[in-house]
Amino acid sequence: MAQEETPPPQPRETDRWLEPGKTNLQVIYILYLAGFVIGITPLIGVVLAYVNRGRSPAWIETHYTWAIRTFWIGLLYALISALLTFILIGFLLMLAVAVWFILRCIFGLQALSRGEPMKNPESWVL
Repeated sequence: MAQEETPPPQPRETDRWLEPGKTNLQVIYILYLAGFVIGITPLIGVVLAYVNRGRSPAWIETHYTWAIRTFWIGLLYALISALLTFILIGFLLMLAVAVWFILRCIFGLQALSRGEPMKNPESWVL
């Protein structure tokens, strides 16, 4: 009996989301937004951003900078808001931080879908 040779496995299409580029950035922004439901996903997103930073065209790099800064600045704002909950203003600030975070993700996704760089990726605001 002759054995049939099986062809080598083809790479899966889903593996591309790990490579630097538009799809990877979409995943990062979605992981950030999913963090409102599943708390750990923004951490996964920022790790992906750090891993893939420096390996893309310049306009994509602006998105990685934007995404990384969104994570760290958002974390800083959230910690300040959490500390200020003791004087009750923190609850309002936490809501403002959530809106700020969501808007930065949406602006990033919109610019990415248009194929545009982030205009000011180092910004602390929108």
